[in-house]
Amino acid sequence: MSDLLHPEIPAGAYDAFLPAALDRAVTQRPWTPADGPLPALYLSHGAPPLFDDGDWLRRLFDWTQSLPKPRAIVIVSAHWEDAPLMLSAPAAKTPLVYDFGGFHPRYYQMRYETPDAGALTARIAAMMPDSEPLYQHPSRGLDHGAWVPLMAMYPLADIPVLQMSMPTHDPQRLLTLGRRLAPLREEGVLVIGSGFMVHGLPHITRDMMVRGTVPGWSSDFDRWATDALARGDVDELASYADRAPGMPYAHPTPDHFLPIFITLGAAENPEQPARTVIDGYMAGLARRSFELS
Repeated sequence: MSDLLHPEIPAGAYDAFLPAALDRAVTQRPWTPADGPLPALYLSHGAPPLFDDGDWLRRLFDWTQSLPKPRAIVIVSAHWEDAPLMLSAPAAKTPLVYDFGGFHPRYYQMRYETPDAGALTARIAAMMPDSEPLYQHPSRGLDHGAWVPLMAMYPLADIPVLQMSMPTHDPQRLLTLGRRLAPLREEGVLVIGSGFMVHGLPHITRDMMVRGTVPGWSSDFDRWATDALARGDVDELASYADRAPGMPYAHPTPDHFLPIFITLGAAENPEQPARTVIDGYMAGLARRSFELS
């Protein structure tokens, strides 16, 4: 039996998924102002093993096909923690960041060549107050917290994408940053926080990798977060480090949970119940992903 790091055919599920996805993607209706604001999304992004999970690929793709095609995308990933606030390079076909190790060479050869995002750069810069200076990185492309899920969601790679750094671990500051991005949704821009609902990588066992065994610390944390999201309890979510069951195993570091606050902040009302679109587990880790209007 193969495990997540050693699939029998690396990215074979993606190869099987792609032809039909491309045929559907070309028919997706573009967003118009009559559609109103796009939702704010939180993704469990999956890393290279996403490309070996056909069901997960289809669920991500079907999610975005249920929405109008955005004019642009801004995404905050767990894998770019940098202050002051920064944006990725906007040039078309900026090379990707392959910020993972131990996988088959196939995954380092994958490409996601998006169009120029200069107009989105200017728009975001204009939205930031003097107290939140914004810097343009000259060369950094999308990291795997962005390009891996986007290859499933928008396989045509024809939408301008910018990645924004996560400049703080403070949930309140991230909520504020999300609120500053919220007006973009009314302009047909999709705002995404990309992390993983449970990310206890140091505690993964072989049973989790090969058999998908779900430990209590993963399922308990997922249930707690699901309940808080259903109640719109932002304060409870912000107190995850002290209040959530399964800690610190579920999140030995905070980076994969914190993008949730970008999503909440970008929503019309962060206290509205979230709509879960993808649930279940990857290697025993909860992969819950949701949207807010």
